[in-house]
Amino acid sequence: MDESITIVLDNRDLLSGVCGANDGNLRVLEGSLDGRIAVRGNEIRFEGADGAGVRQFKLMIDSLIAAVKDGEIPTPEYVMALAGIGGGGGRAPADSRADAAGAGGRPADALRDSLIHIPHGFRSVFPRGKNQADYIRGMRGAAVCFCVGPAGTGKTYLAIAEALGQVLARKVRKLVLTRPVVEAGESLGFLPGDLTQKISPYLRPLYDAMEALIPYETIRRMEEDHLIEIAPLAYMRGRSLGNCVIILDEAQNTTKEQMKMFLTRIGEGGRAVITGDITQIDLPRHVDSGLLHALKVLEGVEGIHFSALHTSDVVRHPIIRKIIQAYHRAESSPHAAPPYPARTDAAEPDVRNPAKPDGASGDIP
Repeated sequence: MDESITIVLDNRDLLSGVCGANDGNLRVLEGSLDGRIAVRGNEIRFEGADGAGVRQFKLMIDSLIAAVKDGEIPTPEYVMALAGIGGGGGRAPADSRADAAGAGGRPADALRDSLIHIPHGFRSVFPRGKNQADYIRGMRGAAVCFCVGPAGTGKTYLAIAEALGQVLARKVRKLVLTRPVVEAGESLGFLPGDLTQKISPYLRPLYDAMEALIPYETIRRMEEDHLIEIAPLAYMRGRSLGNCVIILDEAQNTTKEQMKMFLTRIGEGGRAVITGDITQIDLPRHVDSGLLHALKVLEGVEGIHFSALHTSDVVRHPIIRKIIQAYHRAESSPHAAPPYPARTDAAEPDVRNPAKPDGASGDIP
């Protein structure tokens, strides 16, 4: 270890707030930096490989001290978000940490700007990195926000959290949920029940996100008061949805016509959030994805924000990042030998490699 710094905190409450329960905040911070943190008495010592890491550590500790002085109680989730926005998430390279530390701004300020507070919710929602923070700012600042990224990056979760915060704070009239009714590789046949019951299985991921954020009783009350509306995409033509937040999930499975129809439903005071993963398109092979088409056609249009999340932004489970990277490597080398002998009697699998927008690389544009 070539560089080190020791920070002394004379206030015991301040020290406790910065370190967290069982030093949990420091363990998260240590995991995001290339170094080692030790606490002795009222001293916090960091040993890093270079000066950039030391500067980043001091910046993060200063941000935690400021948060505690402002009356906040930093949690490991808060520190993880702070590290991601501050450039330390995921053991960032030294030059990126130096850029973050030398930028002059406090990561805590950027974190506060993108914090999602949900009235009556279980907890506040923090972005887990700069890309997620940009996505949240896009939802707040643009009439239409597209977010494209692989599974597990928080596309749907953050959209639901922001929409619930807006609705429960009475800033908009209601939340409208919609999703293409496209099955992932197998036909489920006829589904019984009324229209809401038929489409309910397709919207289950949206309700999973809501149930993780607010009590079920609040969800039920919002449905009874018509603050949550399920709107099948096929039945939206002719509607004008004003003063509400409309979330179109799994947008990669829309056709070009459906996407155009959806985007022209936005009424006065309305906002639309469109999420999708262009590596998981379930449309027939001869049908073009409306999401891919929209990314090309709407580029540069004022009032529309585009956010891109990457495998480095995966937050659902660490194994998902590895799975996505493995699939990406396999799809990038289609002629590579399989890890096990192929069955000679099996039919050739129908493997789709969806076209990417111009200039795209990796798993998302």
